[in-house]
Amino acid sequence: MLYERTLGLISVVITCHNISSFVKECLDGLLKQTYRNIEVILVNDASSDDTSSVIKEWIAENDPSFHVEVIELPRNVGFAGASTIGYFLSKGEYIAVHDGDDISHPERLEKQVSYLQNHPEIDVLGSSYAYFHDGNFQEFKKENWLRYGKNIRELYAKGGHCVCHGTLLFRGEVFDKIGGPTRRIKGAEDYEFIAKCLNAKFNVENLPDVLYYYRFHSKQRSQQFYRKEAVKDE
Repeated sequence: MLYERTLGLISVVITCHNISSFVKECLDGLLKQTYRNIEVILVNDASSDDTSSVIKEWIAENDPSFHVEVIELPRNVGFAGASTIGYFLSKGEYIAVHDGDDISHPERLEKQVSYLQNHPEIDVLGSSYAYFHDGNFQEFKKENWLRYGKNIRELYAKGGHCVCHGTLLFRGEVFDKIGGPTRRIKGAEDYEFIAKCLNAKFNVENLPDVLYYYRFHSKQRSQQFYRKEAVKDE
């Protein structure tokens, strides 16, 4: 291991930019996790709304048993930069990705860590997920575009994409060896990160379990580049 990390600890890295309406639900989902050995690193990417005060209010109200680190960036550095800052600050043996406007299933972290512990050949692990429109969580729909096993590597070799970035949990040594997402492909930093992992001979897998809930809303970053629902409904 290149960097001394805390065994068994999961560092949950959440990038935040103008998500004051959603971040409490995101944090509530982490409070319900059945796997308790976690730290949460929130990187507030110079939000212009009250995201910062909402996070502080949530911490004061809930007094979580896990450590919460809030990083206030002085200017907006973008998704790749904010993510990488969070990864650098992580102490855990594992790093979990989490978008600040989404929600994790209560058993997400427990199931993912258990899988990695039982499958030492896997380095990066995503999962299936469901998506919902803001305000209609009960009407979520399961995705239909992920792939599994050797099909993942084969699809990325052809320029395809079949891993949902927000669902990722990976070994900390992956970041220590190859770094985080970059700005080389604007709007597709998530694709580039997975491709970089595969090129570095790290093994990537998805769990078929729905462990993550992706929220559609008008302010989300992905709307600038493509309409994800169209991809999911193909």
